[in-house]
Amino acid sequence: MNPSLRNPIAIAFAAIALLILAGATFANVPETKQAVIVRFGQPQRTINAYQPGEQFGRTGAGLIARWPFIEQIHWIDKRILSLGMERQQVLSTDQYRLQVDAFARYRIVDPLRMYVSAQTEARLGDQLKPILGSAIRNELGKRPFAALLSAERGEMMAHIKSALNRAARQYGAEIVDVRIKRADLPSGIPLNSAFERMKSAREQEATAIRAQGYKQAQIIRAEADAEAAKTFAEAFNKDPAFYDFYRAMQSYRLTFTGEGLPKSEERGRSTIVLSPDNDYLREFRGKK
Repeated sequence: MNPSLRNPIAIAFAAIALLILAGATFANVPETKQAVIVRFGQPQRTINAYQPGEQFGRTGAGLIARWPFIEQIHWIDKRILSLGMERQQVLSTDQYRLQVDAFARYRIVDPLRMYVSAQTEARLGDQLKPILGSAIRNELGKRPFAALLSAERGEMMAHIKSALNRAARQYGAEIVDVRIKRADLPSGIPLNSAFERMKSAREQEATAIRAQGYKQAQIIRAEADAEAAKTFAEAFNKDPAFYDFYRAMQSYRLTFTGEGLPKSEERGRSTIVLSPDNDYLREFRGKK
């Protein structure tokens, strides 16, 4: 019998050595991670890299082998990551100083480039944060505060995402979404001054709208009066006698019955004393 087999310590050391060798040779790549194989500090290849449209369970995840003690594995997250931005002050075109909180969601799509440029997700986040803040300041600085409360907000987010994505591609990342959580006016006197300016602007707008409405009403009334005068003139030219009779009947109805007067005015309480020969009553006398 081999003497070495009789020594349990030697067997234990051999088993431990085999386990260490196996651990240094084989590794399990989970579905949520991308592996960059590094040899002497230089990246060699990637395992389970992100592919658009790939299905869970059909990726490059699983057991892999590498050169023991020569190659190391650098793990990079494959999931969508979140990037938060510290509150920043942004000046809009209408001179409002806004306190803006925003965040972006991104995914690392080129692990090899990401490792060369940033190495870790934390460093990548540190690189993208100031770029996100700069993109937000540039975009909000082109628009008024009211744009944040309108349909233009979606267009603004698309522009910010595009600007941030151009920078993120240099680090092997892709921006999935950008959102503004809050955009508040600063509290205290600046906030009260902003409210007063907003109130004054709305009052000026309302005054302009009322003035425009009054102008349109005057134009419509003048056109209606001109049309009525034209109609009366045409009627008089066609039959002056009938026109004179019609106007007298209207006058009688208004004078004797009060029809057509506002409801607030009293009707039927006036007394008129006229001579039968008065010209006003000529239509009652008939034709001679």
